[in-house]
Amino acid sequence: ERMQTNVPDIYAAGDCTDQPQFVYVAAAGGSRAGVNMTGGEAMLDLSAMPAVIFTDPQVATVGLTEERATTQGLQVDTRVLSLDSVPRALVNFDTHGFIKMVAEQDSGRLLGVQAVAAEAGELIQTAVMAMRANMTVQELAEELFPYLTTVEGLKLCAQTFTTDVTQLSCCAG
Repeated sequence: ERMQTNVPDIYAAGDCTDQPQFVYVAAAGGSRAGVNMTGGEAMLDLSAMPAVIFTDPQVATVGLTEERATTQGLQVDTRVLSLDSVPRALVNFDTHGFIKMVAEQDSGRLLGVQAVAAEAGELIQTAVMAMRANMTVQELAEELFPYLTTVEGLKLCAQTFTTDVTQLSCCAG
């Protein structure tokens, strides 16, 4: 996490490390390695690291999948929202895909999000921020999201933990 190798005064980032092979991870690691090799104390926290595959539709993920969470012994609750419940996807005539949320069963704390959608790479960053803030799905469901955006699908997916979103009007909050 400090980018220091097992050799004193040698730091590494990017492809020569065992970190996820994304340019943004390498860039963040490189800047932190520079700080640390000059006496600083910079850490690289990958606990809520987004990953995006730029296919059509895009595939994006952050945090734990349901399988990984249960393998770690966590009790989880999950929901999957089809894009035909997301107004922006309907307007775009592109309802292929879904958003899945993984939450800790007792607390409702958001543990992970996976999305397959035209704009999955855009919406996943909001999920990253929600996870870094230790938000619950209930708190996410109560947030204000701009109507007619793909990221509104996160709110709608969070609402499915307590509500049948297919029964809501377009702007039900």
